[in-house]
Amino acid sequence: MTPGLLFALGAMLCFGVSDLLYKRAAATGVGAAQFVMLQAWVFAPTINIYAFATGTLDIHWSAAWGSLAGVFSLIAFYNFARSLKDGAVSTNAPIFRLNFSLTALLAIVLLGETLTWAKAGALAGALVAVWLLLGEPGAARGGIKLASLTRVLVATVAMAFANLFYKVGLQHGALPETMVAAQAWAFSSLATVLAVMHERRLRLTPAVWRYSAPAAMALLIGFVLLLHGLALGPASVLVPVAQMSFVFTALFGAVMFREHLNNRKRLGLAIAAMALALFAVS
Repeated sequence: MTPGLLFALGAMLCFGVSDLLYKRAAATGVGAAQFVMLQAWVFAPTINIYAFATGTLDIHWSAAWGSLAGVFSLIAFYNFARSLKDGAVSTNAPIFRLNFSLTALLAIVLLGETLTWAKAGALAGALVAVWLLLGEPGAARGGIKLASLTRVLVATVAMAFANLFYKVGLQHGALPETMVAAQAWAFSSLATVLAVMHERRLRLTPAVWRYSAPAAMALLIGFVLLLHGLALGPASVLVPVAQMSFVFTALFGAVMFREHLNNRKRLGLAIAAMALALFAVS
């Protein structure tokens, strides 16, 4: 079994929960900028207190990669949240989690990680799964709007680079908790500035806490688990496994939000499950 795989599987579940909370918040009219800001306000102090209490807050220049990941994460999560205003979570979440294919490619090309037949097959299967989920018949009838698709594609590319920066920082000696804390410093500051610029004032809607706080905790646990996994194993395997949370998200999105799960989507999810199994042995 690939080293760090169990950490990646735990991260996968946490990211799936956060995707559902993003969709629920969007469905209730919560603004993306405010949602991301309040999420950051919960995320940042919690991870810093945890890292300090466990003795894993080790400030070092290598942690700057975490801050850079925080900038790209903000771009990713803000655009993902905006995309869900008029997009289905069972479609947009798989597209967003497609960032794993870009991360795997970057890790192979830039970090020298190996490309095995199993890994190549898993990546190909994951891409086919996302294509099946994206190209559903409903898309032709306006199921996927251009603005929503554009935002989720921007989010996908940004998250791919954020994942790469996590691995680079760990390779330079940063501790996983320190990396997540450094990410939170950049993410929280910029998210607050973004929210103020977007709404021209610091506005807090009490109802948003219902979704932003749980989403922050799910992401916090997910990122810590993922980075612990990356400290042990290759990014070209573990990042794809963690990002395949779209399997979980699509299934629960169909149940919770009554999103249509047709035969094409079912086939896509089945292929995604097979790809996950290939990643486990690659």
